[in-house]
Amino acid sequence: MTTDLSTFTIRPLDPSPSSQLPSSRGYPISDAELVHGWVTHPKASFWLMGDAKLQDVEREYMAIAAHPHHDAFIGLYDGEPAFLMERYDPTEVELKGLYDAEPGDIGMHFLVAPTDTPLHGFTLGVITAVMEAMFADPSVRRVVVEPDVRNSAVHALNKAVGFEVLGEIAKPEKNALLSACTREQFAAATGGGV
Repeated sequence: MTTDLSTFTIRPLDPSPSSQLPSSRGYPISDAELVHGWVTHPKASFWLMGDAKLQDVEREYMAIAAHPHHDAFIGLYDGEPAFLMERYDPTEVELKGLYDAEPGDIGMHFLVAPTDTPLHGFTLGVITAVMEAMFADPSVRRVVVEPDVRNSAVHALNKAVGFEVLGEIAKPEKNALLSACTREQFAAATGGGV
């Protein structure tokens, strides 16, 4: 079974404590509360926010919302929140001064929400939808990522959508495997066009 990409949509994350959305728990929760549950889950250990309090998550995403070179989004699957996506200018955020940037580079992070009922192929569907969102901007020529060198699961996903490893880099919080994917590499890996 493959995941139908037409059921994915992406909207801006609203980090303000007053933003609320319906919850399957029967009461509204904010985007910050939603994301707090995701980034503190044990499966999100590489997100490095395992001990974060709700206020820490609100503060982090308010800073991202205010930053001119960094954006955060909530990804929906069949209308339900299912993943977190961040887009950033790697010459200004995360990778500034750590690699040889090329014109048209964009940085990306994504995190799939934890679930008790995983769907086969879902995470590959998410990263494919994220990459399509990145390349929807015609000025983007290449997506760059910097996952932890120990995160073998995301390395396999990156490879599946066309990322090529550029090498290891040392960041303050981790040793990262810098990787990049052009439009052409993405199209060749996924059989699609962007």
